[in-house]
Amino acid sequence: MKAVPTHGIDLDVLENTLSFYIRVMDSQVSRNLDQRLDRLEVARGKGKITALFLIDGNPGIRPSVLAELILKDRSATGRILDSFEAHGLIERRDSAKDNRALECFITPKGAALAAKVRAIVVDQSTAFFDRIIPRDEQTVLMGILKRAYHRLREVEA
Repeated sequence: MKAVPTHGIDLDVLENTLSFYIRVMDSQVSRNLDQRLDRLEVARGKGKITALFLIDGNPGIRPSVLAELILKDRSATGRILDSFEAHGLIERRDSAKDNRALECFITPKGAALAAKVRAIVVDQSTAFFDRIIPRDEQTVLMGILKRAYHRLREVEA
């Protein structure tokens, strides 16, 4: 994309608003990642990659736990799981401990996709951020964002 001259444009209150920069970065990171994911089942949308990785790494995870971890409501999480099930990536089964609860399990197709996407995500993150943020600053930023994520989950609980 060719840069358009923006020198002298006043960003108003956005200049000093953290949420503006987070939204811009989110948009660009998501766009770049979607391009790399191309037509994979987890492209486009929020929460699908995280859900896939959590199900792959935590066999039997409940949809309610998944929703809490990806900070989505249960209906949005249910739509992600419906899509995964329709694509043969996961299975939902009744819990052996509580027949009122469902548990999510990765299928071989889902595990293969998770392995493929895991490599893409790591490569994309490195390639994207190494262009704009020095590694030592990335480490500091990662620490800040991890703490914010955990605090947000506590506040939202």
